[in-house]
Amino acid sequence: MSRLQELQDRRAHECRLTPDHALGTLDEAEAFLRDRGLLTRTADSALPSLYEACHEDPYAPGRGGFGEWPATKWPWFGELADREGIYPLKVHHRGKNLLVTEETAAILDPICRAEIERMRAAPDWALVLDHLAAAGPSAPEDLKVELGLKPKELKGILFPLELCGAVVRRNGTLERWDQAFPDPQGGCGGPEELLVAAVRAAVVAPEKEVGRWFSWRWLFPPELVESLVADGRLERPEPGWLAPPA
Repeated sequence: MSRLQELQDRRAHECRLTPDHALGTLDEAEAFLRDRGLLTRTADSALPSLYEACHEDPYAPGRGGFGEWPATKWPWFGELADREGIYPLKVHHRGKNLLVTEETAAILDPICRAEIERMRAAPDWALVLDHLAAAGPSAPEDLKVELGLKPKELKGILFPLELCGAVVRRNGTLERWDQAFPDPQGGCGGPEELLVAAVRAAVVAPEKEVGRWFSWRWLFPPELVESLVADGRLERPEPGWLAPPA
């Protein structure tokens, strides 16, 4: 058996890609998330997916969108997001939902803190970021009133802030990353560690897609992958594929 085939078989097991490993309970889903470190909602890349691991018939087959979500287990994503030490983010694939554990959040920490400072250079983004810093976590309705913004205006400001991790939406409120995750990690984490952790979560992944997994594409150029392979932190089991080292 080739190294790539071995990894793909292991991926099928560890990412629960076969019905015999379907998630049966919410506690099993939490254990799955904590083992992988991060989960997407739906399957749209090599990253492990919560709904894919449920192996449940869709709510409305053939209708697309929400209709393709699991018929009874679709609330699990939100229920996991409410559990201690789990963070819901929108930093995957142009704003799609991602759940991360506290350990993965620590890896993301320097990136998201830097995004707060970068995005404060734009007046509209600074308006929301500075208000949250002063007022604390706020409901969207409160922000509209306190900042005098129309719903469409607030939505247009929030989308890029959430996309880049500067603002997090939890339990119906909006907060800056440094409010949701207040303790700086002392230099731990960053793009290299995030990419290694994400490839580990996937077990094996097409190299062409890893630079598109997260919103900060400028942080994941091909040169970064080459450096991680050269340092032995990632390997190519075959050309075009990436995996953690054996």
